[in-house]
Amino acid sequence: MLYAIISEDVPDSLPSRKQARPAHLARLEALRDQGRLQLAGPHPAIDSEDPGPAGFTGSLVIAEFDSL
Repeated sequence: MLYAIISEDVPDSLPSRKQARPAHLARLEALRDQGRLQLAGPHPAIDSEDPGPAGFTGSLVIAEFDSL
């Protein structure tokens, strides 16, 4: 079944996001390689490819899992 994982960031989370990014991308790549990842991406705080210090407000991952 496909699940939408919608996350909301805490204020000033950009440093934490940067630190967690390599492991996060590795997990997404594993899901992709398994054919389970449908879509993933951040929610920028402003309408820009690179929101800079404005950062992000959260993320969305849509992937296939056996259960919750």
